[in-house]
Amino acid sequence: MPERTNGQWRIAARPEGAIRASDFSWREEPVPALADGHVLVRSVYLSLDPTNRVWMNEEDSYLPAIAIGDLMRGGGIGVVEESRHPQFAAGDLVQGLIGWQQYLVSDGAGLGKLPRGLPLPLTAHFGLLGHIGLTAYFGLLDIAKPQAGETLVVSTAAGAVGSLVGQIGKIKGCRVVGLTGSDEKCRWIRKIGYDAAINYKKENVFDSLKEHCPEGIDIYFDNVGGETLDAALALINLRGRISVCGSISHYNDSEPAPGPYNLSRLVIRRARMEGFLCSDYMDRAMAMATDMIGWHMAGKMQYRVDVVEGLEHAPQAVNKLFDGSNLGKLVVKVGPEPAA
Repeated sequence: MPERTNGQWRIAARPEGAIRASDFSWREEPVPALADGHVLVRSVYLSLDPTNRVWMNEEDSYLPAIAIGDLMRGGGIGVVEESRHPQFAAGDLVQGLIGWQQYLVSDGAGLGKLPRGLPLPLTAHFGLLGHIGLTAYFGLLDIAKPQAGETLVVSTAAGAVGSLVGQIGKIKGCRVVGLTGSDEKCRWIRKIGYDAAINYKKENVFDSLKEHCPEGIDIYFDNVGGETLDAALALINLRGRISVCGSISHYNDSEPAPGPYNLSRLVIRRARMEGFLCSDYMDRAMAMATDMIGWHMAGKMQYRVDVVEGLEHAPQAVNKLFDGSNLGKLVVKVGPEPAA
């Protein structure tokens, strides 16, 4: 078999503010021969997520910081090209931390096999299922426990997670208000069922939330932190719940951000604010997938995938998450999908 060459992006510098192309270096090297117990995976899709920026910092997060010179971490979907591992066969579709590279040689740790035959495109494992589905489903249902008639507010409502959260909220009988960054995105979230949409780039967030949530906020699904979190805290209802998914508004800050200023509202309103990781729910992924696929097939759940062609564009494409130019789940197509 001809020798394969693996192209990969490695971290060259810690970002200062927004990620720059110069924060990465491109390396090409031969793919090593497989040893017993290992598997060779060809990357097909790379997931770009706000946490990519967190992983590039010097400090550890929920995972160790990536060392300068090491492969850029990233979730991916790939196909097994060769296997000397008893649990994998050539042609298997797999998902895991493949990284920003074309090939992965692995002992199988952290790789999960994807089922074939689902009535969904392969990208649905990022747009509807996978870590995005886990985050939306359990971040709302387990952390916030929505009840029919409650008011749910979602930030980054047109994003991969936020768009699913709002639709789950509607399925559960909530009134759902979304915040997003363009008129086009406002129109889209209304189309998928949001009762009201706020363009935070044009409107005063607190005043608009007060207008669209006249009886206060029962649940806030927080993807951004910052001023939006403070506004939601100011309007939180008695026994309200705040599900903390992320704080993307601060990820590019070079200095610690002030606030939030309204945390005392948690005491006054006897409200609860809780963070979570989708990995907390891996053992319950089947329950999520069953519901999400069922809702999608019944026409109750829509999703979007924004595909960037070519691994070479990943360093520039990741900033679409921070300037708001992505529509739905942002992925890079690294290589062709395998034949059905």
